[in-house]
Amino acid sequence: MTRVKIERLRALDQEVLEKLVSIYMRGYEGMREYGGEGERYARRYLRWCWDKAKEGFFVAKVGDEIAGFIVCDDDWYGKYEGRVVGAIHEFVVDRRFQGHGIGKRLMEKCLEYLADKDIIELWVGEKNEKAIQFYRDYGFERVGQSGIWVRMVKRKSDKGERSK
Repeated sequence: MTRVKIERLRALDQEVLEKLVSIYMRGYEGMREYGGEGERYARRYLRWCWDKAKEGFFVAKVGDEIAGFIVCDDDWYGKYEGRVVGAIHEFVVDRRFQGHGIGKRLMEKCLEYLADKDIIELWVGEKNEKAIQFYRDYGFERVGQSGIWVRMVKRKSDKGERSK
């Protein structure tokens, strides 16, 4: 595989948006309950992600092709904590590029970006066992559920408390 680059998305023009929508839709194939609202919804949602967290919107590129993306928010009000926390709003690797470490590279970039946050939260579909295990591998723990969505949290202090 050609060299993978992780970089901050510089602009969300129509051409890039359509590429991201395509990746988003392919990423949720077979899991329509989590991402099956359609392309129109995906466009609105990805624009919202861009408006909310453009500094933390990272893409993985293989050559000139976008292979995946992650949206990391360093200014998210976590209602369960009652304060600002880090959040991962979206994370998708195009199915054509899965299994090559791209997801790991994107997650590492996101965790680096959110390194000063003592709590990072995300929501994942309850049946998306592969993703749940991936997040567990990075220290996220299942802390709740709302409907079909599982809330997972990574606490910076967890490691320190365990080692004491």
